[in-house]
Amino acid sequence: MMICCIQTLLLLGAQLALSIPNNFFYHDFRKGNGNKEIHFSGVKLHVDSAQPAVFAATGDNVTLPCRFWYEPELTSPREPRVKWSWQPAAGGHETDVLVAIGSRSRSFGEFRGRVQIRQDFPGDVALVMTNLMLNDTGRYHCEVVDGLEDKSTSIYLELRGVVFPYQHPRGHYHLSFLAAQQACEQQASTLATFSQLFQSWKEGLNWCNAGWLADGTVQYPMTRPRVPCGGDGLAPGVRSYGRRHLQLHRYDVFCFSSTLQGKVYYLQPSHTMNLTEAQQACQEDGAQVAKVGQLYAAWKLSVLDRCDAGWLADGSVRYPITRPRRNCGPSEPGVRSFGFPPPQHKHGVYCYKSGDELM
Repeated sequence: MMICCIQTLLLLGAQLALSIPNNFFYHDFRKGNGNKEIHFSGVKLHVDSAQPAVFAATGDNVTLPCRFWYEPELTSPREPRVKWSWQPAAGGHETDVLVAIGSRSRSFGEFRGRVQIRQDFPGDVALVMTNLMLNDTGRYHCEVVDGLEDKSTSIYLELRGVVFPYQHPRGHYHLSFLAAQQACEQQASTLATFSQLFQSWKEGLNWCNAGWLADGTVQYPMTRPRVPCGGDGLAPGVRSYGRRHLQLHRYDVFCFSSTLQGKVYYLQPSHTMNLTEAQQACQEDGAQVAKVGQLYAAWKLSVLDRCDAGWLADGSVRYPITRPRRNCGPSEPGVRSFGFPPPQHKHGVYCYKSGDELM
């Protein structure tokens, strides 16, 4: 008992010796538990990001800024625990991206091998991401933990790209939510988020058929209100049916595609081709038949303009127009569609070569 009392008095004396006039002190228990935990009184941990959002495209490398510092500034460097997590744009649970202490780090899931902490200066814990994927869009949280102190900030990662409407080959309103997800993935794209659809509406997207979005809602963008599309008395905007039953209800879908990692081009030999011949022609040219998302990305981001209808991988026939002109469809730019004609019909074909195949 006597020894215990003496140890307690020595501990209190050490704390008083570290005190300064503003009643600040901290006690470092590193020697006691080996965890380098710090207990604060009067020291504040701050965490901040230089910007609220970062914009990029698929395949890019990007840095999400985050830094921490102490007030008052500490005389010895600290190695707090840093955790990055991600909340998908469609909502849902957060997913761990990376955890780091000093130079040691561990990444998780789809982020494994694609992320690391930058550490260019004291307090720099920016997240460096490589080879961005379509589904990387969302809110990223940077959390710094030092003992009992826990501070965080967030950054939104938005991919640049194009939103396009898509329907089942049998016509409008045949897709459940799961079928809509699969349809977008099959066309080199992903389900569009509301923010992506809203941005496309501001850029002029006008579509009268309702489609699924990533959050499970069903909406459609109107820039020119008219009677068959909710009435001509409504103001322009994005119309919403709200959340629908993911299995029972059937709609079209709005997909999102970002920058191409290759090239889309029109191919027509000496004669037009049926669908099977078109597939073979692309293969013989060292390519594959382009997907709908790839054609839209080439039209929007690579300014592909061709007034020739061609087969695509889903069996549809389309062509991209960036400079509207006579005999090439409506007066607005866009990807024109002939729907899903019988596979024995004759057309050209749009092929796609990946970046590796172009070298």
